[in-house]
Amino acid sequence: MHRLPSIVLPAPWPPGPQIFTPAYGALLLGWLLVLCAFGSPRAVAAERPNIILIMADDVSWECFGCYGAQEYATPHIDRMAERGVRFAHCYSTPICTTSRVQIMTGKYNFRNYTHFGYLNPAERTFAQKLKQAGYHTAIAGKWQLNGLANNLPGWDDNQRPIQAGFDEYMLWQLTRGKGVKEGGGERYWSPVLEHNGKLLGIEDNLNKYGPDMLCDFVCDFVQRHEQGPFFVYYPMVLVHNPFVPTPDTIGSRPRDHSANKASAADQKKNFVDMVHYMDKIVGRICDKVQELGIAEDTIILFTADNGTNRSIVSRWQGQMIRGGKGGMTDMGTHVPLVAWWEGHTPAGQTLDALVDFTDFYPTLAAAADLELDANDPVDGTSFLPLLQGQPMSPRKWVFCHYQPYWGQVPGQFIRNQRYKLYRDGRYFDIGSGDLREERDLRWGLAGLDGERTRKIFTRILAAAPPAPVGVGSRNTQVRPIYPDWPVLVEPND
Repeated sequence: MHRLPSIVLPAPWPPGPQIFTPAYGALLLGWLLVLCAFGSPRAVAAERPNIILIMADDVSWECFGCYGAQEYATPHIDRMAERGVRFAHCYSTPICTTSRVQIMTGKYNFRNYTHFGYLNPAERTFAQKLKQAGYHTAIAGKWQLNGLANNLPGWDDNQRPIQAGFDEYMLWQLTRGKGVKEGGGERYWSPVLEHNGKLLGIEDNLNKYGPDMLCDFVCDFVQRHEQGPFFVYYPMVLVHNPFVPTPDTIGSRPRDHSANKASAADQKKNFVDMVHYMDKIVGRICDKVQELGIAEDTIILFTADNGTNRSIVSRWQGQMIRGGKGGMTDMGTHVPLVAWWEGHTPAGQTLDALVDFTDFYPTLAAAADLELDANDPVDGTSFLPLLQGQPMSPRKWVFCHYQPYWGQVPGQFIRNQRYKLYRDGRYFDIGSGDLREERDLRWGLAGLDGERTRKIFTRILAAAPPAPVGVGSRNTQVRPIYPDWPVLVEPND
């Protein structure tokens, strides 16, 4: 509940009978108008905007119309970009858990990432931070952070989202995996979800579509808390495999749990349809915000956790792009970021500023008018001024430390909009179109600007913690982290 501001009425205001004069009535009316304008919950909330952060699963820039896609229709996200801003250079990590831990805690993975499918409950999240400012908080979608894969302590604790700062939740893979015999199941048709401590199994959700249920939860939460301020984090289950029909394409076929079995022949078609449905759900949330009349009080951010599934090839700006999930190229780490805040974001702009997933935590804190303290992360930079059309000192580079313990090749890189340097010395001019990193420039072929940038990047990487080595797995015994490592900064020339 919002506390009304203190208002001191002008003297005299003695007890007992008063003579009501026109002048005094006008003065009293003025004070009442002040009380209504500045004391209403929505007026207070406007100073701390509502925030909705949507993160799609396994889909990248080549699949969105506003980024140049040629095989997908994403009119609602494209409309967000028309009304707001589109970032040309947002970078995640190559897979889901590393990105989810990074975006929620604002820390590079070398500080706190130890297991695939796990977020240490001791870590502070952006939801906990926003609760400091009185935000109502909710999470919907994919959790997968209890440590199910390694049976870590607390893997069956359905209160983890609450402990992480969320007042309400509806989640897939909280305390149940995909195994039907173990009480789990898939995320799409007849899904297994957990809602505020209650397990909703296959029979409970028979013939229902998980993404619709999750969107309904988000829209209901927004409507119940329209007076604000509220924070919704929606890590979507779309468009991760299995690639199956959506409600728009399934027709008269069964909608029970068997509908989650993917057909190899229809894989690409179903993926395209799932992208379209994902866009439709984003549109539903945007429409709800407009319907409630709170678009000017609400920041909506849309991004994705990593690159597209490697089995998917898509036409983008005249070339074929294979999904790069799990790898460290642009196809695995370059993701969309679209932001819409009616009346605040400069409409239709494409921003060249660098953003990485450590930046969301300080940005949300700044939007809530919260100062970062000693308990907050140090790696990210707020990009809130860019959402308000204001100048700021942008990042000059982004950094990636990647060891997922998921059977993928680990490594480190640092990059800007054009150049990318790996810790092992490989160096590429991505900005020239070398998305697949086929032309290594380490042998002095980068030109004067490229060589100067490489020297700076080399010195920054030299100050980073040790690069991970060896392909890790769930059985890896040694899992080093460096929580107190100094902040990485650009050296003085």
